[in-house]
Amino acid sequence: MTTTTTAADTAADTGARTDEAASVIVGARERIDDLDGRIIGLVQERMATSAVIQRERIASGGRRVNLSREMEILTHYSDQLGKPGTALAMTLLELCRGRV
Repeated sequence: MTTTTTAADTAADTGARTDEAASVIVGARERIDDLDGRIIGLVQERMATSAVIQRERIASGGRRVNLSREMEILTHYSDQLGKPGTALAMTLLELCRGRV
């Protein structure tokens, strides 16, 4: 059985009330999906880089976490993105260092 997608189906899937709006939304969602893939890749790269930093810091006798550096990161994200930026930075820090 094959399913044919009509313009009305696409409009219903997007919540749009016109085919033109549905088309714009579908294109924008494709762009978001692409951006999300790139963001995930960057987060994974950040995690790997953070692991190198932690390994070298611990090997040299330092602590696993540098709290002053984490505060810099939190401030940077907050300055750029507001309160949600702080939550995003906390999530990134947790992903990159694990729970402390």
